[in-house]
Amino acid sequence: MDGVKIPQTAANLVLLGPPGAGKGTQARMLEETFGLVQLSTGDLLRAAVAAGTEAGRAAKAVMEAGDLVSDEIVIAILRDRLAEADCASGVILDGFPRTTVQAEALDGLLADIGQDIRAAISLEVDDSAMVTRISGRYTCGGCGEGYHDSFKTSAVEGKCDKCGGSEMKRRADDNAETVTQRLVAYHAQTAPLISYYDARGVLARVDAMAPIGDVAKELNAVVTATLA
Repeated sequence: MDGVKIPQTAANLVLLGPPGAGKGTQARMLEETFGLVQLSTGDLLRAAVAAGTEAGRAAKAVMEAGDLVSDEIVIAILRDRLAEADCASGVILDGFPRTTVQAEALDGLLADIGQDIRAAISLEVDDSAMVTRISGRYTCGGCGEGYHDSFKTSAVEGKCDKCGGSEMKRRADDNAETVTQRLVAYHAQTAPLISYYDARGVLARVDAMAPIGDVAKELNAVVTATLA
């Protein structure tokens, strides 16, 4: 952590980026470097349901009915989570908000507890390169080692370098058509959200097509400048 400023007050960040942009990997690095807590909507919902909180019970009822959990319930669950001690330094929100309505609700929640969003960081990607990156992924069915048609093939075709297994698997949705559809949907949802945070002067853009280490350095610089 040499040379990195650790937040003394709550430093809440929003991490934006399409599936495959590396949000999870980078969020884990930011957690370790800055002492923040990554919060994803899915994890929050599962934890609240498991804990049996009031908001968790409401979410469980909605999910068991096959409906989508409302923004109000998600905000209530997030409010409960932010009150926990490990969130005192700040959080990295991954997957929420997805719309400007959710962003406004989030701002209201944070204002109620004397906090705000310090930075919304958009992991910028090249769509055509992302299609190649994601659609070429496959893993060893035995040990989970990851490979790629273009960037990381096994030494012996069809055989895992790590465990010697020969059962290679691809996710059903890791194909060019599905990835393209997901990117189109992401941009449609996120364009207004990027404008929302840009208008508030807290938006930062990071080239997510760079090597993981380079992306991490740029993110660290953005967060450090935000906390200065």
